[in-house]
Amino acid sequence: MPYLRKAADRGTTQTDWLDSRHSFSFGDYVDPTHRGFGPLRVINEDWIVPDTGFGLHPHHDMEIVTVMLAGQVRHVDSLGNEALITAGEIQRMSAGTGIRHSEWNPSPTETAHLLQIWIRTDEKGVEPSYAQQPIDASQHGWTALVSPMGGSGPITIHQQAWLWQGFLLADTPIPEAPEFKAGHGVWLQLISGQLQSNAGLLEAGDGVGIQPEEWPGFYAQLTPATEVKVLLFALPMDV
Repeated sequence: MPYLRKAADRGTTQTDWLDSRHSFSFGDYVDPTHRGFGPLRVINEDWIVPDTGFGLHPHHDMEIVTVMLAGQVRHVDSLGNEALITAGEIQRMSAGTGIRHSEWNPSPTETAHLLQIWIRTDEKGVEPSYAQQPIDASQHGWTALVSPMGGSGPITIHQQAWLWQGFLLADTPIPEAPEFKAGHGVWLQLISGQLQSNAGLLEAGDGVGIQPEEWPGFYAQLTPATEVKVLLFALPMDV
């Protein structure tokens, strides 16, 4: 059966500046039944209030992907990168041997809303690097965001994993599923809208993990009940 993770059941971190929802165990939120899906280790949905953010902190041996949903954050890191990430953009840090960074909401009035995603690398000790791209996702269908090193995605990572953003319309045939390596499982993370599936109705913030053998039948039953934005991860399940 698909592994359903309802938005309301996620772990929480709430402070005076951050409201965060954790699909998997993260920080002080530890749940042995929700530790990740394949190499996917973190999906945090964060709301950062104006003029606050994460101070300088370290990461290593992890691919850290940020999908900016609303507002903006200012990124600074130990590689010398300084960038403003705005709504509709994706950012990737390959932490590798080690990187320190901060993410700050510079707006005096607008809350920043983002998804932060961690994917475990397939090798340790790679050279740290940074990438940032706009997401062109205005057309009905699937837009490639991330692929393995050497792949065709606008951003590449050190893992045999793919990520697409889907923009799906109600009362319109669902587009053909993206192609990826056989034997990979799929994680769907709903950004907005409602998507009917054989795991039930998926709503904003819901996630569902599908094993390789379940995927063709699962996809055939997907039906957008409204206009939908969704992330689709294809992930190796033997890690």
